[in-house]
Amino acid sequence: MELAHKLDTYGKPAWIALTVLGFMAWWPLGLAILAFTIGSGRMFCSGRCGFGRWNGEGMEAVRNAFGGRRGFQSSGNSAFDEYREETLRRLEDEQKEFKGFLERLRQAKDKAEFDQFMADRRSRPTPPPSPTADAQG
Repeated sequence: MELAHKLDTYGKPAWIALTVLGFMAWWPLGLAILAFTIGSGRMFCSGRCGFGRWNGEGMEAVRNAFGGRRGFQSSGNSAFDEYREETLRRLEDEQKEFKGFLERLRQAKDKAEFDQFMADRRSRPTPPPSPTADAQG
């Protein structure tokens, strides 16, 4: 299903174009493509709008999918609304802490690799000067 994965990266317009081309080429082919796209949930949201291509941006992607932090409609229960806001705030703080941890981890790894490189370089014997370099100088 490499073709399906590739088309998923382009989104619904690619599936629609493929379906139209399928109908233009041979109507049973277009019908089969249409049935596949509807059956697999690629044509409609099917309850996961905005989450089809999770890009790893954390809570920002979740907020954007729901129209921004303040884009949530009130549930009618102020206690629940406060709980939701506090939970999102806590998750955002945890995400920031985790990103900081990963950055420190990457820096420590880079430093260890650099230190290892320098140690290897220092322990390498220096090559003797070439006789041609002395004759030219």
